[in-house]
This record gives sequence, C-alpha cells and structure tokens, in this order.
Amino acid sequence: MKEFWDKRYSEKEYIYGKEPNVYFSEKLVTLPKGKILLPADGEGRNGVYAASLGWEVFCFDQSQQAQKKAHLLAKEKNVSIKYEVADFSEVNYPKESMDCIAFIFVHLPLDVRINYHQKVFEYLKLGGSIILEAFHKEHLNYQKIYPQVGGPSNAELLYTKEEFIKFFPNFKILELLETEVSLKEGTSHIGKAKVVRLFGKKEM
Repeated sequence: MKEFWDKRYSEKEYIYGKEPNVYFSEKLVTLPKGKILLPADGEGRNGVYAASLGWEVFCFDQSQQAQKKAHLLAKEKNVSIKYEVADFSEVNYPKESMDCIAFIFVHLPLDVRINYHQKVFEYLKLGGSIILEAFHKEHLNYQKIYPQVGGPSNAELLYTKEEFIKFFPNFKILELLETEVSLKEGTSHIGKAKVVRLFGKKEM
C-alpha cells in the first residue's frame, strides 16, 4: 500500500484538495485548542487547517510523498506541523497526550482495525475528543453512479454505525450519523457519497 499511495501522491495536484474535510472543520472549531493527532493525514489538508486555528498538530502517514506535500502546504499557509512517515504499527506518542484525534477517511483492514484503533486511542486524554468520518458499506452503490467519488471498492474496508458503536465502548458518543453527503474534495472525492460520522469524548 505504501507504493500505491506514494504513486498517487506523486502528482503535482493535491488529489483531495487543499481545503479541510467539512465535517472535521465543523467539529474542530467547537473545541478548545490543544494537541491533535491525525492518523493517515495524506497530503495534510486537515492537519494544516488545524494548525491555522492554533492547534499543535501531529500527523502520520505511510507515504513519503504525502509528507512532502503536507509540508509544502504548511509552508504555503505559514504554519507548522509535526508529520511522521509511519504506519499504525510504528507510531508511538505519549499516552494521554492528545486533546483530539481525527480519523478522516481512514479505512483499515478488518484484521488490524480494532487493534490499531485501540492503540491510537491510548494517546487521547480523558475528556479528549474524537472526530471521525468514513465511507459507509452502502457507498459501493454510490461509486457506480459517481465514479469520481472515490473510496475503497472492498466492502470489508467500509463501515456501519453499529461497527462504530463497538469501536468506542469507552466514549460518550455525542453524534453518530449515517448520511448522504455531496463531496467536493480535490479531484478524487467528487460526487454523492454515503458516510458514517462520529463525534465523541473519551470517558475512561
């Protein structure tokens, strides 16, 4: 997968655009500023946006090309981010050091999904926030109508609301939605999509 994403991110254009994900930006502005972690942040659009609001930003992604473009975007916006080239098994941050963690279109295989989520959530403080948006299992139907909307073509990489409830037993879920949205993110998220959205706080 590293080679796949390095090839995709080697294009000059930002394939998901330079603007933040809408759901992420809507929720982030409601939170007090602090430290935020963005796993698989790709070309950095969400991390750079958080930094522009005054957050101390930590990102990681397995693609070195993504890291390069994220730093270029940060320089363009006159902000700084801390960005590692690593996957979920390699990162290591202090426990309970983050005030917010955001998963935006992070689609993990079933065999590692729970372990990787649990590992990352150890970095979140008690009372810290989680922001998550991912493609729903029904999104496969939308891909047939909107071929530029993107997202995994493998149903095992997609999510449902019920799965999210299982993933977050130690969280107070403030919002949990399965909804249709119109995406306009760069050239690779264009069209209507079915997504799952979650906003919550760590309780224990």
